[in-house]
Amino acid sequence: MGINNMKINKNKRIIKNGRIYVVATFNNTLVTITDEQGKPILVSSAGMYGFSGTRKSTPHAATVVTETGLKKAISENGLQIVDVFVKGIGPGREASLRAIKAAEIEVNRLIDITPIPHNGVRPPKVRRV
Repeated sequence: MGINNMKINKNKRIIKNGRIYVVATFNNTLVTITDEQGKPILVSSAGMYGFSGTRKSTPHAATVVTETGLKKAISENGLQIVDVFVKGIGPGREASLRAIKAAEIEVNRLIDITPIPHNGVRPPKVRRV
C-alpha cells in the first residue's frame, strides 16, 4: 500500500492547558497555538485570512488572525488556560494581546521572548589609509 493510498485521520485532542506563540514582525503576524509540550494544534497567519501586501502588517490583520485562531482552538480542542509568548516588535503585537484578553480564555502567564543582543557584533578593524 503506497503512501498516497493511506488515509490520514487527525484525532482532535482535548487540551485544557496550552501555549500561544505570537510572532509580530514588521511584515506579518503569526499565531501558533500549542499544547503544554509544544506540539502545535493550530497555526494562523495574516496571509491565510486574505490579507496581502502591506495590509498583512496592520493591527486589524493581527486581531483577525488571533481571534479566529482562538475561536477554533477553544471550540475544537477545549482550550481554557494559556501561557502567552510574544516575540517581535511589529504593529500586530498589541492588537493580538488585546484579542487574547477579549477572548473567554484565562491567561496564566505573559512572557516576552523578543531576542535582544547583549553586546552586539564585533566592530570592524580600524581603517588604515
